[in-house]
Amino acid sequence: MDIEYIFENNRQWIADKLKKDPEYFKKLSGEQSPEILYIGCSDSRVTTGDLMGIEPGDMFVHRNIANMVSNTDLSAMSVINYAVSYLKVKHVVICGHYNCGGVKAAMQSKDMGILNPWLRNIRDVYRLHKDELNAIEFEEQKYNRLVELNVQEQCVNLIKTAEVQKALLHSQITVHGWVFDIHTGHIIDMKIDFNKILKDIMEIYRLES
Repeated sequence: MDIEYIFENNRQWIADKLKKDPEYFKKLSGEQSPEILYIGCSDSRVTTGDLMGIEPGDMFVHRNIANMVSNTDLSAMSVINYAVSYLKVKHVVICGHYNCGGVKAAMQSKDMGILNPWLRNIRDVYRLHKDELNAIEFEEQKYNRLVELNVQEQCVNLIKTAEVQKALLHSQITVHGWVFDIHTGHIIDMKIDFNKILKDIMEIYRLES
């Protein structure tokens, strides 16, 4: 790729925006007030705003390999704290995608070097759901199901955080688990029943308000 091509695209993008709205960048440079925190995968094939058809300023974004919410990841924890406690987002979306390289790597018994600690989080998801996953005959279906279950478990990890618990207690936020089907372009809402999933474990993680 010719890097200069990016700058030419940028100039064209600026021209297009100003043609539609001469005040576009003046408005954009004001205070941000996004209503959505999006936690997605770093995969270069998965965009954020493009696939949702939303504009800059509408969504606060954090991306990492396989859309993980790890309590030891200071970057993710900082983003969640800022988005929920200060930006007061109304929705938090965790969005995985089929054909995820991170999830696929976690399914293999291969030494991935520095990636090993990160992939172990996904392998823990497999361990929690191994009976269901091992019962799936076809590898691709198993792979896709692990993508879905990983989204579910990262939503659970999100709900364990103090900021999200406080916001949920006061009905200030909604948590969503989505999967992007990279083969069709569709976003799939998994409609996760968090009350059912958390019923037997929330007493362990619930924090006093």
